[in-house]
Amino acid sequence: MMMKGQILWTLTLLLLVGSVARAQNENSSAVPSAYGQDTPDQSVDENPPISAVDQADLAPHAAPESFLLPGLHFSESVESNVENSTGGSDVSPVTRALASLTLQKLWKTYGVAADYIGGVADYSEGNIGLQQLQQLDIDNRVNWKRGQLAIRDSFSYLPEGNFGFGAYGGGGAYDAGFGSLGAGLLGSSAFGGQSSAFTGGNGLGVSLGVVPRITNLGLVDVIEDLTPKSSITLAAGYALVHFYGSLLVQNPLAGPLEENVHFIGSSEYTGQIAYDYTLNPRNQVALSYGYQYFNFSTAGTAFHSQVVQLMYGHRISGRMDFIVSAGPQFTRLNEQECNLPTIPVTSCAGLGGSVSAVGVSNIGAAGRASLRYKFPKTSLALTYQRYDTSGSGIFAGAETNIAQFDVARPLGRVWDLFADAGYSHNSELQVPGAAVNATSFSFGYGGIGVHRQFTRSLRGFVSYQFNDLGFNTACPLNTTDCANMAHNQVGSIGLDWTPRPIRLD
Repeated sequence: MMMKGQILWTLTLLLLVGSVARAQNENSSAVPSAYGQDTPDQSVDENPPISAVDQADLAPHAAPESFLLPGLHFSESVESNVENSTGGSDVSPVTRALASLTLQKLWKTYGVAADYIGGVADYSEGNIGLQQLQQLDIDNRVNWKRGQLAIRDSFSYLPEGNFGFGAYGGGGAYDAGFGSLGAGLLGSSAFGGQSSAFTGGNGLGVSLGVVPRITNLGLVDVIEDLTPKSSITLAAGYALVHFYGSLLVQNPLAGPLEENVHFIGSSEYTGQIAYDYTLNPRNQVALSYGYQYFNFSTAGTAFHSQVVQLMYGHRISGRMDFIVSAGPQFTRLNEQECNLPTIPVTSCAGLGGSVSAVGVSNIGAAGRASLRYKFPKTSLALTYQRYDTSGSGIFAGAETNIAQFDVARPLGRVWDLFADAGYSHNSELQVPGAAVNATSFSFGYGGIGVHRQFTRSLRGFVSYQFNDLGFNTACPLNTTDCANMAHNQVGSIGLDWTPRPIRLD
């Protein structure tokens, strides 16, 4: 599994380097402008196809620029129940020291954007200690008269899952320190934000304790205009999740004894094709077909998923973006089961039973809805998605419902208020290999905070987030039942230093 991810990563970098070299050669042979450089003719598409990976920019009037933006970030958090143990209430500090670098370089028909965040988090909890945080996003664009090719890769090595941004001290801490600067958005000032489209369902990661993990998503997508009102979009991707180590938890029925929870690694292949049609400048419709194949580190556990969706989008440039889609989802499991009545595969050893592959099919519903609105002073975003995912390392596949909400508002010339919330409910798709003795789990978070601009380059923030992890029948053990909720609270304070962007034009 790791070899496939490394090969994809290498191919992506080779394509990136090749495109950059070609763009530079084109630059050197072009007629120089009055200022000695080519003038980029790249522009932000104010109404991209609703089936595309990119979503419309609510501030489309900013001119695309080439720049380099460094940053330094320091925060101190106080967290309760860092390891997310059921019923745990220990309070411990976490210190984070990070650096970021955002690059955006535009040529006449090419564009490259890259974000990097790296550093360490020092967990004072005795069993955790010093942990690395590494996140790298690369986005390479090739534009022509009637279309665009995008080659992207997103890599991370984090001690916690990315849903709720626990590794950064919560969603508020991430938004104040990184998200508002453009980090993680793949060059947002030129390329627009990115939606959680059908591709890349492996990206959802719910935290259960502190267990380092690698995630990687490579994605290639193409947009081609067929007529002034119609277009076709194609996307294909490969994703993986690999866990390093296991979670040591106490068995409440065995006194002081502790047991390991082993998480499930996974890989995913995705593909999508869609046809978009523009009804008028504000309304679009689309029909899409998507395919997913999930394979897991637990032998014999895999499944295929196919989704057909009708989509509708309504946009008011610079102010509102609304998209809704829905359709049937066809899932076929390829799990293993023991040929003994009522005995799961994990219990077959020593019982004389044989193991054979079986296929189970079911039909469900998939879809998403997204609303983003920009008021004169307040910006808000609300999203809902329902689709099959890898199960966050807890299940070998899950039917997942996700809802998220974000709002931001300036309180004056130097103060800003932000709040966010998210909820994920995951139902088990197949039993073999599950890391817990439950059939569903949910994870919710809510946070609020403020940040203040001290100087042009220096600002600070204060944030608070509450996290809640729950299992429907059991704690994170295969051996016993216990309290089924794990609460975690995080209070953070931090400083961010970001100088003026370095112009590269």
